[in-house]
Amino acid sequence: MKLPNLVILDEKDKKLRSISKEVIFPLSKEDKKRIKDMIDYLTMSQIEEYSEKYNLRPGMGLAFVQTGIAKRIFVIVEELEDKQFRNYVVINPKIITHSEEMIYVGEGEGCLSVNREVEGIVPRYARITVEAYDENGNLYKIRVREDISVAFQHEIDHLNGILFVDKIDPKNPYKDKAKCREI
Repeated sequence: MKLPNLVILDEKDKKLRSISKEVIFPLSKEDKKRIKDMIDYLTMSQIEEYSEKYNLRPGMGLAFVQTGIAKRIFVIVEELEDKQFRNYVVINPKIITHSEEMIYVGEGEGCLSVNREVEGIVPRYARITVEAYDENGNLYKIRVREDISVAFQHEIDHLNGILFVDKIDPKNPYKDKAKCREI
């Protein structure tokens, strides 16, 4: 595999704070190529030989806005087992239902745009149902849970100009921990 030429914006870049625009179909060739490049990048970042060769931080999700394009598109690459992946292409997503149960990632959330250690937890819904479009403009509904639910919520935040660090109280980074289940 060849590493795609993607520039991922750092948290200091003001573009990350913009609210992404709804996507109009059909997608352009450039958008389809960017989706493929993002999936390839995330896949390679999760395979040790590539992450070491190219010095990549492992990542599972990436929003278009993180590459400087404010469109409501993100991809998630979930490793199911060794080098077996499930890809999610999510365009114009809307959370239509969510659980009452809240969870957080025990070792903390990470982000390819945040290149530093961050103390604290981000409470997220344990389960969400999302309505979105695929790259061909087909509407679908998906129910996700646990780590994939966290990833979807993290990426939807990006589309709204929000970084996970914004959701951590600097005075009390573990606030509401008792109200959530660790994953």
